[in-house]
Amino acid sequence: MTAISMRGLRKTYGEKKAVDGIDLDIETGEIFAILGPNGAGKTTTVEILEGFRARDKGQGEVAVLGQDPARADRAWRNRIGIVLQTTSGLDLLTPREILTSTAKAYSTPRSVDDVITAVGLEEKADQRIAGLSGGQRRRVDVGLGIIGRPELLFLDEPTAGFDPQARRDFWELIRSLKDEGTTIVLTTHYLDEAQALADRVGVIAAGRLLALDTPAGLGGRESAEAVVSWEDEAGTRHTVTTAAPTAEVSRLAALHDGREVPGLQVIRPSLEDVYLSLIAPHIVAETEASS
Repeated sequence: MTAISMRGLRKTYGEKKAVDGIDLDIETGEIFAILGPNGAGKTTTVEILEGFRARDKGQGEVAVLGQDPARADRAWRNRIGIVLQTTSGLDLLTPREILTSTAKAYSTPRSVDDVITAVGLEEKADQRIAGLSGGQRRRVDVGLGIIGRPELLFLDEPTAGFDPQARRDFWELIRSLKDEGTTIVLTTHYLDEAQALADRVGVIAAGRLLALDTPAGLGGRESAEAVVSWEDEAGTRHTVTTAAPTAEVSRLAALHDGREVPGLQVIRPSLEDVYLSLIAPHIVAETEASS
């Protein structure tokens, strides 16, 4: 089943094409990560899906949970959750107060106490938000996004300001939401986050979808050349092989009579390597256009 479907999606601001004909399906129950540089069109695309921004008139078709977000009603909004990059105007409230108030807007909300625990705010639940750290405020934002038990959750840079342990804890929360059947659309600049969480990733630049695949397969990573390196009396050595480095590893193991091969590594292009190679032409073009 498809949670989100878009065909020929376009949005322009004057002469700038913020979204330039994107076709994409996001399946129910998957975690989908949208990657791209600043100004790529990620935020505009997501805001159209959330119903907060209108696409160009007559340009493209969009269905989110079976409805066009531009014409969706309150019942549709009850089915989605949103974690924005920043929120404001909450400083005089406590996390418990704002979560309790927000829960009343949904038909089947989560327990406020359960949400407070899930986002790790037990010790700060009754302190004013003005006194919380940036990371703790971000946890409040996440709590507001999941309090309504959404079928579809949009996460915009959700772990910005989190320390490493808090990020790992948050990842576990996201995985638990997926296990419950929640579809999750994640925009992030942390490629390790996309690698750890996403079933599929899409790379957007200059308003276009450049690549779409699993994190492991993006840009042909699975079939890319691999570098096999090891150490011997002559120092560090390496060889480049194609899609099957196993044969080279087996050869080295045989030379060492099955013993551990010193310094053995098999290295393929990382997700970061592939991502940077995909967006590089568009970064260069943007730089040249502004110079």
